[in-house]
Amino acid sequence: MDVRKVYEYALQREHEGMKFFSDNAARFGHAAAKGAFEKLAAEEQKHIQFIESLIAGLDSENASVDAGRALEAEGFFSQRADDELLDQTVIEAMVPDLPVLRTAYLIERDFAEFYEMAATRVQDSTAREALGMLARWERGHEKLFKDMHDKAFEEYAGMPWGG
Repeated sequence: MDVRKVYEYALQREHEGMKFFSDNAARFGHAAAKGAFEKLAAEEQKHIQFIESLIAGLDSENASVDAGRALEAEGFFSQRADDELLDQTVIEAMVPDLPVLRTAYLIERDFAEFYEMAATRVQDSTAREALGMLARWERGHEKLFKDMHDKAFEEYAGMPWGG
């Protein structure tokens, strides 16, 4: 599997994900919900920068996952989100946006599956490690959106008819 092609495809998909989160952040009326999507868009930007550094490393024959290790060391938004954003007021505000939450979950799941599949097919150990990192990060986002969706759906299911 051509590592450059994998990274270029990943870069394109991360740009699409960032746009999705940015565009939907603008739609939310609830400040905390909007903030969650804005923070996720910013996190996707970090993924983009990491992948760009991997591509640059291919060009200079000096590929490294050091930037990814630094990102992991600083911690990710999704690791804090359960405590900070999944409170009842945010969930209630997100009930009308269940399809957006479901789509976000599916996007992140698709990203994670792509990175996991690609990691099994590349020969280069640095690329395999980088793709494994990206897969873990996306699995964290996937879990966050699944939890957000499920809690918002639970809130919706308990509402009287007509919302």
